Amino acid sequence: MAAAGENPFKSRVLDTLKIDSQDFKYYNLNNLNDSRYDRLPYSVRVLLESAVRNCDNFHVKEDDIEKIINWKDNQNNDVEIPFKPARVILQDFTGVPAVVDFAAMRDAVKRLGGDPQKINPVCPADLVIDHSVQVDVSRSADALEKNQELEFQRNKERFLFLKWGAKAFRNMLIVPPGSGIVHQVNLEYLGRVVFNQDGVLYPDSLVGTDSHTTMINGLGIVGWGVGGIEAEAVMLGQAISMVLPKVVGYKLTGELNSLVTSTDVVLTITKHLRQIGVVGKFVEFFGPGVSQLSIADRATIANMCPEYGATVGFFPADETSITYLKQTGRDEDKVKFIEAYLKANKMFRDFTNADEDPEFSQVVELDLSTVVTCVSGPKRPHDKVPVTDMKTDFQQCLDNKVGFKGFNIDPAKQADKQPFVFDGTEYVLSHGSVVIAAITSCTNTSNPSVMLGAGLLAKKAVDAGLCVPPYIKTSLSPGSGVVTCYLQESGVTPYLQKLGFDVVGYGCMTCIGNSGPLPEPISEAIEKGDLVACGVLSGNRNFEGRIHPLTRANYLASPLLVIAYALAGTVSIDFESQPLGTDADGKDIFLRDIWPSREEIQEVERKFVIPAMFKEVYSTIEKGEGNPRWNSLDAPDSLLYPWDEKSTYIKSPPFFETMSKEVSPVSGVSNARVLLNVGDSVTTDHISPAGSISRTSPAAKYLAGRGLTPREFNSYGSRRGNDAVMARGTFANIRLVNKFIGKAAPKTIHIPSGDQMAVFDAAERYGQEKTPLIVLAGKDYGSGSSRDWAAKGPFLQGIKAVIAETYERIHRSNLVGMGIIPLQFMEGENADSLGLTGKEVYNIVIPEDIKTKQVIDVKVDDSKSFKAVVRFDTDVELTYFRHGGILNYMIRRMLQD
Repeated sequence: MAAAGENPFKSRVLDTLKIDSQDFKYYNLNNLNDSRYDRLPYSVRVLLESAVRNCDNFHVKEDDIEKIINWKDNQNNDVEIPFKPARVILQDFTGVPAVVDFAAMRDAVKRLGGDPQKINPVCPADLVIDHSVQVDVSRSADALEKNQELEFQRNKERFLFLKWGAKAFRNMLIVPPGSGIVHQVNLEYLGRVVFNQDGVLYPDSLVGTDSHTTMINGLGIVGWGVGGIEAEAVMLGQAISMVLPKVVGYKLTGELNSLVTSTDVVLTITKHLRQIGVVGKFVEFFGPGVSQLSIADRATIANMCPEYGATVGFFPADETSITYLKQTGRDEDKVKFIEAYLKANKMFRDFTNADEDPEFSQVVELDLSTVVTCVSGPKRPHDKVPVTDMKTDFQQCLDNKVGFKGFNIDPAKQADKQPFVFDGTEYVLSHGSVVIAAITSCTNTSNPSVMLGAGLLAKKAVDAGLCVPPYIKTSLSPGSGVVTCYLQESGVTPYLQKLGFDVVGYGCMTCIGNSGPLPEPISEAIEKGDLVACGVLSGNRNFEGRIHPLTRANYLASPLLVIAYALAGTVSIDFESQPLGTDADGKDIFLRDIWPSREEIQEVERKFVIPAMFKEVYSTIEKGEGNPRWNSLDAPDSLLYPWDEKSTYIKSPPFFETMSKEVSPVSGVSNARVLLNVGDSVTTDHISPAGSISRTSPAAKYLAGRGLTPREFNSYGSRRGNDAVMARGTFANIRLVNKFIGKAAPKTIHIPSGDQMAVFDAAERYGQEKTPLIVLAGKDYGSGSSRDWAAKGPFLQGIKAVIAETYERIHRSNLVGMGIIPLQFMEGENADSLGLTGKEVYNIVIPEDIKTKQVIDVKVDDSKSFKAVVRFDTDVELTYFRHGGILNYMIRRMLQD
């Protein structure tokens, strides 16, 4: 066996690839002379190449290569493998905490006698300041400028801190604010497809601190979301430890109806794959139907991967990928070596050639001709509703008991109407009234077909004399400046503006909960009438409390349908039989009269989405040219960050304050109380909301105590660099349902006193009493965004363990990363079936020689116990736990080097 640091495959596999007159080196996997390689899924080939190239018999061992190439046999055996992605991508809401942690780690290393400069990225990090502007101003020609000015005023300190990070940490590229949504910028500009590092070619691959990192899978790049904690370790050179995944082959056949959109396709696939069950698996698309889909269409499908639960939704590269690279202005020489490399290493596909189809763990199929126009909601992205059924479905939701598809509205009150006056005119709201209509989120704004489709529909609507009620909060937040270019060049921008869809900023915005306030007359009418008001958005998530506290029903829809429902003013409409309005002659105008065909849209796209636009928009992005506010920031040059004690945005976290050089013995949890007892599908938005800070919340009291007014509170997302705010914001979502309370509220019961209080206040009292805490949960705990504060916040509240029926992959990893024990009830059991009320005292015994996925006893009070699986899934995760978390482990490793 080769010594550590030497690659045993270098002499056997490293090869030369001549392109034009230039020679490149690459690890030629064909030189392994193993027939199993030709049958591997294309996504697994990327994992294999990384292992071969990075093999040093230390981080990556020779037998890891055998484990991967023997994927067919090993996929069912929970085989652990290492993976070193080529790069990391950060969005500033998660990038700020990462840079904060790095700064604090440097302080800790210095305190413990080490060299703080060792805390420095090894893996390239692309950080996009996707600052997710709040929609304070909409329906205004100058909305973009006003919103960006407000955003810069609010977040200047965060931007200064990130600019310091760009100077202090090498190998970190920061894309300044106003450039667009991180995932769209990644697709259009940052994605390399193939790296060329010192003349060595290898596949682009990445992990990102947002679950929708998977959008890049549409371009043939393997990438997925991880917690910010895990991403930090990758940036410091640590390999990801993962279980060799099963790969579900998703075969696309048939042809799309000319009236459906890629949004309809993705909502159909999302529901289908949720039903099949693909959590923790790779999904790889194949079949002749893939050839019909543009890269933007594929990226839309890949983007929703977290919503159908898979780790990746991968489309291998093909001729369409190469065409896209040229269309988006990539360098011609780079495109040449990208194509040549992929073909040489058998990573390039012809989807019409079934002989190239690899082996899969399972194959499922979708005939594209069966896809119909649809939306998803009112509370989950995989609850698909055909538009033809929407009126009936919404009525059923009013009737149903409270749940994912129910609001339990008294039949006697379902016809209630609430009048209000807006800008001097009286209007009426009822159940189903649309009050927010937003074309937002990278899922759709990266796709020219649906954006231009929305523009064409707007033009036809305006020409027919239709308008959107002025009280509806409409907004358009493109994912990059390229969208603005082709909307303007194609001539549809004035029509979008006429309907109220002005460009209000470049960021996630409404999709992440930054919808901004509703006008007071609207808010008062909704609350007075106790109405189920609606938001319609072209986003990817619609969990309760995410979009806006007052929109109890939220539907994901294509940009075209966002406009359609805004025109209708309600979701309780049958577009087939009910008109949107009338024209000047009194003739009824139906949706079918103004809906553009796929062929119409494609013709406009071919004409107006051109390479010059991408080159122009991205040519000055790295230097921040054209962004005078960013350029004017004068950031510190120091190695260590000069923390400001008075800052309410950037604060050194307390994670490492009591850390020692030595590892403490493994211990369980003794005499713990339950802080919360929650049910199924508790999302990271429930655990750590990103939206506005309620004036009555513990976080608001903290900020007010430091002299801030409610107008200055900003959002939880913007304050992720301050642990004091984020700890208080943990479990602060107003839609959180705690079984102790029995209704939606960010409250809990302190035991044994029985006092009802805010969750943070209860945690603080338990802390004063030196009582450790746990959480009881149902299925899919931690679904949604890959939000590291959903683990950091509970850690700071004193939570030592979570016991759930099942976990979302990234959140479980984040819990491990913070040293919180993820326990899982035995199959078929849960808190209710075991008779647990959550008011008991819990003792969790963790043996010193704990093994992966070991079954242990949890003792309840003095009389009974139950068994649970410790969800440390790999030996590396056990190592992290022993160190008290992944960041502690990294610091100790740096001290030893």
